[in-house]
Amino acid sequence: MPFIASDLVPLIQTARFNLWHYRSTDLQAAITTAGYFAPAAATLRAGDLMIVQSADAMAMLPVRSNAATGPGVTLDGAVAPIALTRSIAQTLRMVQAAGAVVSTIILAPLMAGIIVGTSIPVQAQVTGPIQQVVITLRNAQNQIIPPAVLVNVDQGYVTATLPTPPVGTGYRIRIEDALDTGVVATSRSFNILPDLRLILIEDGAKLLQEDGSAISQG
Repeated sequence: MPFIASDLVPLIQTARFNLWHYRSTDLQAAITTAGYFAPAAATLRAGDLMIVQSADAMAMLPVRSNAATGPGVTLDGAVAPIALTRSIAQTLRMVQAAGAVVSTIILAPLMAGIIVGTSIPVQAQVTGPIQQVVITLRNAQNQIIPPAVLVNVDQGYVTATLPTPPVGTGYRIRIEDALDTGVVATSRSFNILPDLRLILIEDGAKLLQEDGSAISQG
């Protein structure tokens, strides 16, 4: 016979543990078959215990996930009627105190254009119980450009220097709490510009100013 929901009776129910009683005319081998208690999956929880009175035995079975039962222990192979007396007294008292803790990271503005081959100065003000931050440089596709830098917070401030990436646009600096990535600050996008001092002079040609004089390369 299939599982009959009305034959499954709770004997003890708490927030963490339930003790069940199930009586059936099925054999114990049929009751312990995988999927037998599947219709009661929403009721049975892993860790519950079930006393089963089958046609051929009385057993105590542990409940596993998805309403599956373990091998358990056979209490008696010659079943006699069972009588259970249930008594429970429970007192619950809970006191909870909560307070809000604000954590913020405020990133100092960056220049819109930074010359390649120099460095990127990073400064930020930190409030709240933040001990360390992770500073990363990201490209326009939000991909991290190594290295990521781990910096200690010193009296509410963070200072670091990152090497410049290749010439390009859409770069951003991201600073986040090392322990909570939900506390984060991201800069506006900036560009990495070529170094004008690297312009080559070929065949004696020179760059000229409007008055005709050559531009001096320092």
